[in-house]
Amino acid sequence: MKITDSVFRSFRVARTYRENVQKVNCVDFSPNGESAISSSDDDCIVLYDIREGKPKGTLYSKKYGVDLIRYTHGDPQTVVYSSNKLDDTIRYLSLTDNQYIRYFPGHTARVIALSMSPVDDTFISGSLDETIRIWDLRAPDCQGLTHPLGKPVCSFDPDGLIFAAGVESQAIKLYDLRAFDKGPFASFETRFNRACDWTGLKFSNDGKQILISTNGGMIRVLNAFNGSVLHTFSGYNNSKGISLEACFTPDSQFVMIGSEDGRVHVWSTESGMKVAVLDGKHSGPINTLQFNPRYMTFASACTNMTFWLPCIDDS
Repeated sequence: MKITDSVFRSFRVARTYRENVQKVNCVDFSPNGESAISSSDDDCIVLYDIREGKPKGTLYSKKYGVDLIRYTHGDPQTVVYSSNKLDDTIRYLSLTDNQYIRYFPGHTARVIALSMSPVDDTFISGSLDETIRIWDLRAPDCQGLTHPLGKPVCSFDPDGLIFAAGVESQAIKLYDLRAFDKGPFASFETRFNRACDWTGLKFSNDGKQILISTNGGMIRVLNAFNGSVLHTFSGYNNSKGISLEACFTPDSQFVMIGSEDGRVHVWSTESGMKVAVLDGKHSGPINTLQFNPRYMTFASACTNMTFWLPCIDDS
């Protein structure tokens, strides 16, 4: 099924789960789309079976806390995640036996960005220590380090060859993974007309657009090649300056974000028009949301986890 404006407007809540007592800070779908995982401020890691539509287990990270959880490339049974309590080490966890496979120490302040390569075992992390580190799942030592001269959010492009760093909420720097030590090969500044911090950065799946999430009431889509502003989207509630996660749909045709009042706002990246506002009856701000890479479903979360499906009338 192709995602269209009318399909988006038909999305309804399929199931809501109340597995957590504090906010869900991150959700990720496995690359095959059959599983989802969430991390929460109550130190819980909850696993969901998408085909059966139900939770299939809870793991705990009470000592270190858990944030920015990500499935590894090609393996729906392992994840990496950052700490939001004890230290700034990144942890590599087996979901089958709840055992740590490896630790990745090095950052000296909280990790605020974590991005897995879409093609291999590489991943990158950005930290409040104003560094971006490059890692390989097979080795505990940092494989590379760059100082982008400010607080960085970062993300891989869909080919895993380039990564982008949003630095100090004012510039995007593009790095070639194979020559990152030479510094960025491109840099563009983009400033919002109201003060806000950049809280996330994502490429569209076609590699042509970059999405900037903020803790203000606006998000922005840029041309990934020259940094020109394609769209600035606003008109959703975020009066408290919460870090709300935005995302592209897998076809790169839509951008979506949750809001303070529990609604999901959706825009067309082609026309720039808002195409849907979906009410998920969330009890609080939608901190995080993701669209499934394989199936026509997406997840949004406050303290509750909600899965959505389209309701298309075939009659």
